[in-house]
Amino acid sequence: MKLDKSAFYELIRFGMVGVFATLLHYGIYWVLQHWINMNVAYTIGYFTSFCCNFYLTSHFTFKRQATVKRGLGFGGAHLTNYLNHMVLLNFFVWMGIPQQWAPLPVYCIAVPVNFLLVRFVFKHGDGKKNNKKEQQLP
Repeated sequence: MKLDKSAFYELIRFGMVGVFATLLHYGIYWVLQHWINMNVAYTIGYFTSFCCNFYLTSHFTFKRQATVKRGLGFGGAHLTNYLNHMVLLNFFVWMGIPQQWAPLPVYCIAVPVNFLLVRFVFKHGDGKKNNKKEQQLP
């Protein structure tokens, strides 16, 4: 599969947003996992990162409006991604990786899968005429 120039730049922007969102997620997890359950800390970090990630992905990565429809699609993609994260996190901890380092291999697996899901949400139907107005988010 050949990547055109537009898709290449989307991938670069996705990577930039992803690095920011991942660092935010991991930072929150790193701090909280010292005081609360690992899964709760991971979830709080994930949700906080998710909110920032949606707006950055909409406006910066794919240069689209943040709409309710895209928000629901993004949420669905990230629900799948979150479940993937949680299974992998607990698997790697079970395998003996210390809980403070276990998110690192999780990101290596989950990020590429997430890119494909999120790109589908923001690009699906771009070539089709859509006369319905979508409700924009602030």
